[in-house]
Amino acid sequence: MHYTHGHHESVLRSHRWRTAENSAAHLLPHLTPDTTLLDVGCGPGTITADLAARVAHVTATEIGPGELGLARAEAERRGTPNIAFEVADAHALPYGDKAFDVAHAHQVLQHLADPVGALREMGRVARLVAARDSDYGAFTWYPALPELDEWLALYYAVARRNDGEPDAGRRMLSWARAAGFADIEVSTSTWTFATPGDRAFWGGMWADRVVKSSLGRQALDAGLATPEDLRRIADGWLTWAADPDGYLTIVHGEVLCRA
Repeated sequence: MHYTHGHHESVLRSHRWRTAENSAAHLLPHLTPDTTLLDVGCGPGTITADLAARVAHVTATEIGPGELGLARAEAERRGTPNIAFEVADAHALPYGDKAFDVAHAHQVLQHLADPVGALREMGRVARLVAARDSDYGAFTWYPALPELDEWLALYYAVARRNDGEPDAGRRMLSWARAAGFADIEVSTSTWTFATPGDRAFWGGMWADRVVKSSLGRQALDAGLATPEDLRRIADGWLTWAADPDGYLTIVHGEVLCRA
């Protein structure tokens, strides 16, 4: 797979903002101090470390050793001893049947060529599967800036060239059913950015990501945008961030599947 976002500092800035509370609240009531948990696609590990503080043991996986090193560094920074780190493919997890109590994936399925197969694998290795993905088509912002419309169209184009599905949130139930689950709990939750500080963080982060991250590079390489296009879109994010009326809500679809 080709990861649409890449691992530029601007991407990690947003991913490290994520916590178990703001990104896995649907799972937290189901965890106990005895739980063993598999975190599929753990990213820079902030959610992983938060979850590890609530359970007996976490196995954190990523697609390569470099990516996995980000989460390992976060665990070392926090002094979190109960996390094992392993390179693994979400489509073919190297674990036995029901090896874990819980398998968790946050913002992972939208980037996979076979999200149904990944959910099926998670259900094979765990008794409870928890997944959460955003839905780009459900993002809502104000004011209506044409540059943000350009950004969304460009993101769709790049992500789908990588066999991803930006509107994953609305598909979580159908993917879970296709994976063979019958006991499925569906929920939604949001991130909202409307304070000056939140807008400065989110708008500044996306302004950087458009021109500096793998997303912008892929757009240029594929002929989907010019450097001028990327700069205009980035400036649109800064315009949004500076507007005292600026508002953005990001919607996520969530599933809890019992195998």
